Amino acid sequence: MRTTAAAAFGGAMLTGATIAEQPRDAREDPNSRDVIAAPSGAQIGDIVEDRALIWSRASEPARMFLHLSTEQDFSEKRTIRGPTALADSNYTATMDIEGLPRGEEIYYRVTFESLRNPGTRSDPVEGSFRTPPTDRTDIRFVWGGDVAGQGWGIDPDFGGMRTFESMRETDPDFFIHSGDAIYADGPLEERVELDDGSVWQNVVTEATSDVADTLAEFRGNYRYNLRDDHYRAFVSEVPMIPQWDDHEILNNWYPNEKLPADDPHDVKSVNLLAARGQQAFLDYMPVRPRDDVDDAIYQNFPYGPSLEVFRLDMRSYRGPNTENTQTESGPKTDFLGDTQMSWLKDALSESEATWKIIAADMPIGLVVTDGDKYEAAANADSGIPKGRELEIKELLSFMQSENIRNVVWVTADVHYTAAHHYHPKRASFSEFDPFWEFVSGPLHAGTFGPNELDDTFGPTVVFEKSPPEGEANLPPSDGLQFFGQVDVDGQSDVLTVTLKDLNNDSLYTKELTPVDC
Repeated sequence: MRTTAAAAFGGAMLTGATIAEQPRDAREDPNSRDVIAAPSGAQIGDIVEDRALIWSRASEPARMFLHLSTEQDFSEKRTIRGPTALADSNYTATMDIEGLPRGEEIYYRVTFESLRNPGTRSDPVEGSFRTPPTDRTDIRFVWGGDVAGQGWGIDPDFGGMRTFESMRETDPDFFIHSGDAIYADGPLEERVELDDGSVWQNVVTEATSDVADTLAEFRGNYRYNLRDDHYRAFVSEVPMIPQWDDHEILNNWYPNEKLPADDPHDVKSVNLLAARGQQAFLDYMPVRPRDDVDDAIYQNFPYGPSLEVFRLDMRSYRGPNTENTQTESGPKTDFLGDTQMSWLKDALSESEATWKIIAADMPIGLVVTDGDKYEAAANADSGIPKGRELEIKELLSFMQSENIRNVVWVTADVHYTAAHHYHPKRASFSEFDPFWEFVSGPLHAGTFGPNELDDTFGPTVVFEKSPPEGEANLPPSDGLQFFGQVDVDGQSDVLTVTLKDLNNDSLYTKELTPVDC
């Protein structure tokens, strides 16, 4: 369940659902045999201006309580009485906190009080995060996608999902999760023999042992990731901007698709699978759906004067995967859809930030196939824009006509890392300004690539790192796991993109200077 509360610090009074300090944990009583826990830790998400989501999960029916402070020792704090965590949300609970001080480190503790045994409290789950600044200052964020995919789950001998610890070590202000947060369609085997004769030993749960059909199975895939110590530590202190792509539901899915009889899913209606999978996403990820469009997650996130993030949804509103060669726009060429496209144009036009970061769940120019059809925008035809490329053309033309500058695209999806520069001099379509697209991932999944690059919008590969020719689905132990890091200098507004690997080593760096509008 979700609830909203307003909070203030210092001498100001909390408003909203607040209470006085709570009694001590009932488990301190040695005669108590009751145990309640918050087994999945806590997550921070969708942070914007003075507002943030704080998520956690109880082990039984319970009420969430949140303690907030600007002091690490909690010498001054406020306590907020939160929502109940019940079976209909799989005992998850989210608080949407408003009125947070800007540009501050916020410390928090989450506890749950049992509804069956009042007074019985869980041990606190603790974390901290920074709120967006009001003035120009140094900013750092990281991004990437693709977690627990292609059969590579949590192997304790490897050290679990180590890329998340590498990202945490960079001390980012926030994290863009570029999609494929789970692989609901990719069961895990307990043992996977590697080419060198060693064995990848997966932790396997009931939910990850088969493709997900039920809401419980989708939810179980999210709980699986939260079993990993590195993942749980990272999301407890780095605010997330989550996206979804296809594997939260099913590989390459689109609305109204019907699965063939021999598909391993018991449920053949993709719409039903999508409804269940997206409900699990909303239950388990710290994401704030829009109020004006049911379950829509596309949104913009201003982060001080220098930066604004625009989260896209390239999955929910698309037409079917086709040959992607239509010459006129229509339902079959939808990628963002009319409503989301209209929102994006307005949001970009209204943005006062120096840098506009478009968080896309799929790359623009890389060819991603679905059998003999196409899954992304590109169609492997380097001529004039066709099919889903028509929406990209429309957006790029709009940005040029409205003089919207300093736009950078970040994405994942293809399971390798790359830097692409797009320029109209190299394109069949010239009505747009040059821009950069940076790809990074997987965070913890099989490594593939590189993909073919469609020349329609004039891209060139400036850098890429992927498996050697002829190799694919390399395990995380091969080291080809990637994330991206973006730094904005608070004085010059220069933006620096660094592509990094599993060990936090820098592979490629590009420094971008803002262009006057």
